[in-house]
Formats: sequence, C-alpha cells, structure tokens
Amino acid sequence: MADNPSEPASKRKCLGADCGNDTGDLQCPKCMKMGIKDSYFCSQDCFKRNWNQHKILHKTAQGKTQNVTGFYNPFPTYSFTGTVRPVYPLSAKRTVPKSITQPDYAETGIPKSERRLNGTKVDILDAKGQEAMRKVCRLARQVLDIVAAELKPGITTDYLDELCHKACIERNSYPSPLNYNHFPKSMCTSPNEVVCHGIPDQRILLDGDIINLDISLYHEGYHADLNETYYVGDRAKADPDSVRVVETARECLDEAIKLVKPGTPIREFGNVIEKHAKARNCSVVATWGGHGINTNFHPPPWIPHYGKNKAVGVCKPGMTFTIEPILALGKSRDVYWPDEWTNVTVDGKRTAQFEHTLLVTETGVEVLTAANENSPGGPIPMPTAHPTMPS
Repeated sequence: MADNPSEPASKRKCLGADCGNDTGDLQCPKCMKMGIKDSYFCSQDCFKRNWNQHKILHKTAQGKTQNVTGFYNPFPTYSFTGTVRPVYPLSAKRTVPKSITQPDYAETGIPKSERRLNGTKVDILDAKGQEAMRKVCRLARQVLDIVAAELKPGITTDYLDELCHKACIERNSYPSPLNYNHFPKSMCTSPNEVVCHGIPDQRILLDGDIINLDISLYHEGYHADLNETYYVGDRAKADPDSVRVVETARECLDEAIKLVKPGTPIREFGNVIEKHAKARNCSVVATWGGHGINTNFHPPPWIPHYGKNKAVGVCKPGMTFTIEPILALGKSRDVYWPDEWTNVTVDGKRTAQFEHTLLVTETGVEVLTAANENSPGGPIPMPTAHPTMPS
C-alpha cells in the first residue's frame, strides 16, 4: 500500500468545495455538537461560502444519528492529498438472491478461475458468446443510466450504490464488483481527485463535484464493464479545469476506439491517448489500464493507456475488452487510501475516466456499452483557454 510521504500527518485539508488549503483548528461548531468529526475549514470566509452545501450534512446526520454514533472519518491521521474524505459507517453488505447466477468469488471474495488463467492467452468468442456479451452490456448501460439520472447535489454515494444494486437485481444480474477481491460495494464511485475504485459511503455530493460512476454486471455467465464521469450541479460545468479533464478523457476514449479493428496492435491505443491528453495539458495515470472481459471479469489482454508501451498482441475478430483511460489535471502519480481500494492523485488534482466494453468485428469494432439518445451526461463545450499543467 502506497502513501504520500512528503506531507506531515498533522496537516488537514479544508472541507470547502475546491479549496484544498491546509487548516488549523477551525471546525464547524454544529458538527462538533453532533459528533461529526473532521469538519475543518481554513477560514471563516471559506466556511460561510460553503455553508449552504455543508449544512446538508447536518440534515442528513440528524436523520441517522439516532441509531449510530454519527458519521466519522475512519482514517483521522492519514494525510489526504485532496479535499475528498471517506464518511463512515459503511452501509451493510447488500445481498443477492440465490436464484441469480453468481461469479465464483461471490461467497469467498477470491476469483479462482481468473487467477488460473494463462497470462497471454486471449479468448476469442464464438457467435453465442458474442451475443451473450451484447446482452449483458445492454443491461449494464441501462443500470449506469439509471444511476446517473439520479445525480445531484445533496445525495450520498451510498444511495447511488443502493440504486445500482437494485437495478442489477431487477435485471437478474449480479453486480460484478461486489466481493470481488473483497470489494465491499456493488459499484465504484470516484469523485474529484479519486482516480478509481472509490467505495460508496455517506459522503454527500456537492455542487461543483465531478464523479466517475463505474458499473459492472454479471449476467448468465458473462461480465460487462463501463464507466463515465459526470458533472454534479452547474458549478462543475462552469469550472474550466473540470470540463477540460472530463471532456479530454471522453475524447481520448473516442480516439482510441477509432483504431479498433482486426490487426491493430494493442500498444497503439496508449499512443493516441497520451498524445491527445498532452495536447490538452492533461496527464495519463499509467497505473491502470483496460482489460479483456467475458466469462471472467479481468482476463488478458492488459491494455495500457500511455504512449510507447510494450503491450503484446493485436486485435482479432471475436475479442472483447475494455479501453478506459484515466486523465489527471496534475501529476500522473497515484496513491492509496488506507482502505487499500480508493486510489487518488498524489497532488489532490482532479481526475476523470471513461470506459467502454468493445467487440472486435471482422471489419472494425462494436461498442457494446454505447450510450443511447436518452442517456444522461454527454459532452459539453470545451473551454477556450487551456491552463498550463503544473510541473
């Protein structure tokens, strides 16, 4: 597990939206009375500016503190790189009816069949397998759209997880992340500086946040995987840097998909992604990549998103895999929170990701998780100015 050794553990970051300043001992008095910990602000002015959003936390807590000791930060001594904080307790593990086909890790948390795979053998699906992938990917798109339609300031990421879980069950599907290597929730919610694998909790979404919603389904023996980054409220859409990283990540995925056809080397995707990212003064988070997907969640091939990579293999008809570039406004390095899942940018700068599951056809590519005309989200105009990325 990685950490950020450059910053002393005593430093705390202001809770003000998009502030990120270090704080002293100024805490919200209402939070202190209610037992809500770690509500620090850098100044009275910042506290006043954020009051309308912050007081939502009080209202939510008042409805739930009767049965629990209150919300809290489980890692009070950890040196967070940005403004996002975990808000515990986590809700209880959600259950899946036994009647629904479940992956081999559903009970044990260990994906045994995936761990037995040959690291270089790439599956080529027959017509039946391809049709199964089309079906599960259609369902996954439906679930993502249902969850994304509920995005607004004032709701929690745990509420989004509840929506996702319910929508999966209604489609006779298992939410693939649930207990995969012991991940505790049914989807990943990654706001602002969270690179990926954010755990849904009691954190309230603020006007001005951006958030990645990562949805994966397992239906009748096959997995689907997709994600998108969305703007929460009008403040996010008005922030040039947020728009720049979100729209560039969206464009990077689109540019890479244009290359998918029989014979294209897998290493080429990273070249076009990094070139476009750099043109927009964004960096590529190289730790994470795309992957094969079919009856297993993460089989070969591994698909890097950075340039000059050494990935082996070429696209062949019948292959199904994901491309899912993650871009950052600042440095490309990432670190983990102590939960060993939540991955964040080392400098606390914002990050965005988009993902599709793809099928290589005889003539090109089929985007199995493509949005439809009624899907929430979608591109917004890119700001005309592109601030220089800090060194």
